[in-house]
Amino acid sequence: MANRNNVTVFILLGLSQNRNIEVLCFVLFLFCYIAIWMGNVLIMVSIAYTQLINQPMYFFLYYLSLSDLCYTTTVTPKLMTDLLAQQKIISYNNCMIQLFVIHFLGGMEIFILTGMAYDRYVAICKPLHYAAIMSRQRCHTIILVCFAGGFAHSASQFLLTIFLPFCGPNEIDHYFCDVYPLLKLACTDTNRIGLLVIINSGLIALVIFVILMVSYILILYTIRVYPAESRSKALSTCSSHMTVVILFFVPVLFIYIRPNVTFPVDKMFALFYTIIAPMFNPLIYTLRNLEMKNAIRKMWCHPVFVEGKLLL
Repeated sequence: MANRNNVTVFILLGLSQNRNIEVLCFVLFLFCYIAIWMGNVLIMVSIAYTQLINQPMYFFLYYLSLSDLCYTTTVTPKLMTDLLAQQKIISYNNCMIQLFVIHFLGGMEIFILTGMAYDRYVAICKPLHYAAIMSRQRCHTIILVCFAGGFAHSASQFLLTIFLPFCGPNEIDHYFCDVYPLLKLACTDTNRIGLLVIINSGLIALVIFVILMVSYILILYTIRVYPAESRSKALSTCSSHMTVVILFFVPVLFIYIRPNVTFPVDKMFALFYTIIAPMFNPLIYTLRNLEMKNAIRKMWCHPVFVEGKLLL
């Protein structure tokens, strides 16, 4: 990853310069990270064990939990380590790798949420054709498209950044390597690159967010004539999806839909899609979903788990 610069390491300024706040944040994020692992692994194991993975909605939920887990792991362990470190350093190469992986997994997650919205739209608005449209092959194709879409998005962000010359300051005002904070450090005019970032990240996220909201509005319009019980179940499922979409997209849009400028509050908003959303997604999808509750209960009552609890 050779580059036209004399910068070999970056210094991450992190969330705060106050030692007491850093220690408090470490404890808080440690609990959050444990909750993320427990919640998402529980969902993945429950879906796989109870064969819910054969249903398209849970097939996508399985991959959403997997991407959440990988996504937050790209950022959170490094953040927690830095909170206890005297100097928060990341090498140039590791910085570029982190940027690529974060945008790859983040892009993939956005497309998976789109796939989930499409699944709910077909299930509610075209129920007679649901089995034919959302076949196993179609579901695998959608996941492959999500993978390819995330890679294309990340590769373009990576290429916009990798050739930037860094020859002066090396302090990144963030807790991970992202495009806008790096553009501030580049010793060249980055206005055009900033515009390309808006198109690649901001406008794509905005278009997908609008599409998702329109699809859920169509769903709500369709279920108005459903019987009360069916309407309640559809509303519960869709409201869970909409909560996850809003929790993820609003902070992303706040950061990437504007010109090449950064604000101190950006770091707080970034916490939503790097830590808070991956932590709350399992709760949102299980607390309002009877099938997921039953799947977890069924797995928890399996003889292996029962024997383990008795031994304890």
